[in-house]
Amino acid sequence: MTSIYALPAFSLRFYPIWRRNFLVWKKLMVASVLGNIADPLITLIAFGYGLGSMLKEVDGIPYIHYLASGSICMSVMMASSFEALYSAYSRMSVQRTWDALMNAPLALDDIVLAELLWSATKSLFSGVAILCVMFALGIGLHPQVLLVLPLLFFAGMTFAALGLIMNALARGYDFFTYYFTLILTPMVFLSGVYYPVAQLPSWLQLVSQFLPLSAAVNLVRPLVLGGWPQSPLLDLAILAAYCCGGFYAAMIFTRRRF
Repeated sequence: MTSIYALPAFSLRFYPIWRRNFLVWKKLMVASVLGNIADPLITLIAFGYGLGSMLKEVDGIPYIHYLASGSICMSVMMASSFEALYSAYSRMSVQRTWDALMNAPLALDDIVLAELLWSATKSLFSGVAILCVMFALGIGLHPQVLLVLPLLFFAGMTFAALGLIMNALARGYDFFTYYFTLILTPMVFLSGVYYPVAQLPSWLQLVSQFLPLSAAVNLVRPLVLGGWPQSPLLDLAILAAYCCGGFYAAMIFTRRRF
């Protein structure tokens, strides 16, 4: 019997599970995408034009441009987290889809990997939708913006890995409220989405440097604005650490549950 602490065993058997989730999602595609982009889109319009009419620039950047380049990362974080929490939990504990899948020649590692990649894929769809809105507003019309797509997918994987930890520990949907309220929401306000991190107290600035959303914003914002990240290797390393560490922890807790 495989130890619960063994490294995940990767194989291409995850693909049929990913495809199954995609085919189910296609039936509700429009409602799903609209639901995932509604909150960041409302925030972008309300704060970008409302607050932006009074606060013209932040760090020499038009405020709506500053906000848009952070909101797309927030959108990916929320979309990936919702899928890795509520949807994955439904398939695992309510619909018992995971139990059915394990009657096929599939391992639990294949299922969790498929959930990770599907959550990242779904969050990328939301990110692309936000990008289209930004383009319509004349934001992000630079060649560098093409590099944003793989970064959004990577960020989606990172937050999916963290979400799958909570999924494995949860005993009901109410458990996820704590994660959104105590982890994700504070992270939004500490990661430079709405205002520069330099405005925070020094000790919070230190905390912010090691948050995955901060790393994503630091990578994506300069590309959307037509520039280049200042420390891409450090930010990529932070995302990779959260992604790999989170996925390994998610596998351990999921194996314990099964």
